[in-house]
Amino acid sequence: MGNPVEREPLKSDLILPWVIVGMMLAMLAAYVIICHVMGERLQQPLPETQRVLVRTILYVIAIVTFPLTNLIRHIQLRLNQTMPCSPTHEAVATAKSRYLATVIVSMSLVEVVGIFGLLMFIFGDGFNTLYIFTGLSALGLFLYRPKTAEYAEIIAAIAAQNHE
Repeated sequence: MGNPVEREPLKSDLILPWVIVGMMLAMLAAYVIICHVMGERLQQPLPETQRVLVRTILYVIAIVTFPLTNLIRHIQLRLNQTMPCSPTHEAVATAKSRYLATVIVSMSLVEVVGIFGLLMFIFGDGFNTLYIFTGLSALGLFLYRPKTAEYAEIIAAIAAQNHE
């Protein structure tokens, strides 16, 4: 799997996962644009003490989300490699659907952090909080992006299972 000729089909198999990442990035951009366009009309301010409490809780959830997402992704990747599959299914098709599920779960978990920024803006916080949560979410999208090497490992493990 190391030569570039074999890597090209793997990259083309990852088009749908990359489309999902692109959609998640577009949603993050949409949150920021909506907040800039709608501004104060969108805000339903909470009292300062309640807003600080909610912001703190959301920051804690965001901080916990990253290692939790990493753990869940690690577990899913190992399950993708070790779960038995039907002998009638081709290794690539099985790997493709399994890896797509892994990407969707990872992206969804880190996208929630960006939604926290939108919520805090609606609750009366400024753009700074929106940018922090959106930036954290974008960082998560980068960290947990689809990777050709992970996908290749899944294909190799499934193919090895089918040959046993």
